[in-house]
Amino acid sequence: MSAVGLGRHAADERLPRHRHAEGYIAVVLGGGYEEAGDAGRFTLRPGMVVVHGGWTAHLDRFGVHGAEVLNLPLAPGLAPGVGTIDDPDAAARLAERDPRAATAFVAERFRASDERHADWPDLLAAALSADPDLAIASWARGIGLDPASVSRGFARAYGASPKRFRIEARTRRALAALSGWRGTLADLAADQGFADQAHMARAIAAMTGVPPIRLRAKSVQASRGPRR
Repeated sequence: MSAVGLGRHAADERLPRHRHAEGYIAVVLGGGYEEAGDAGRFTLRPGMVVVHGGWTAHLDRFGVHGAEVLNLPLAPGLAPGVGTIDDPDAAARLAERDPRAATAFVAERFRASDERHADWPDLLAAALSADPDLAIASWARGIGLDPASVSRGFARAYGASPKRFRIEARTRRALAALSGWRGTLADLAADQGFADQAHMARAIAAMTGVPPIRLRAKSVQASRGPRR
């Protein structure tokens, strides 16, 4: 999906797991699809809205009628999640003239909902997001499943292995903490559960294409504002 604009997707189209650097809002105008991402797995229909945060990943499986999706810039203060709006077509008409105004329209009318799937892959995704240190094999045995089967089934549902999903959850938490961190990067790595600073740096660079020391420098510069 494009970060901004109208996307039309064919019947039974599949988009493999992918990542967007910038957050954005997806408004479903027609058709429907299943999205499995960092926030869980959802069946989306017209009038539903998905708020994607920066650096989040998801896959999409479109239904027999395909889907028409309006992608808008992220609204400040609108937290990632899923919800609904009453008049998605009005948002689409407004977006033809002014995408930012359409974003404001959606943000004002957005009503959060929680219609995520609740099968075991989704329970594991939620558990890994809440606790990246979760022992996957122990979790699987605790609900009576074979760990190897859990790994395969999770990868089919989410497009990533549980181990990959876990390291990405830990990496996003480190990224979220980075801008306000006042200690060393080594301390941040330890605080976020990485083996060491080098491990964290590799994970952040793999996700963003930029090492954490440069991201931190940009954050410091932004907080200071432009020079006069």
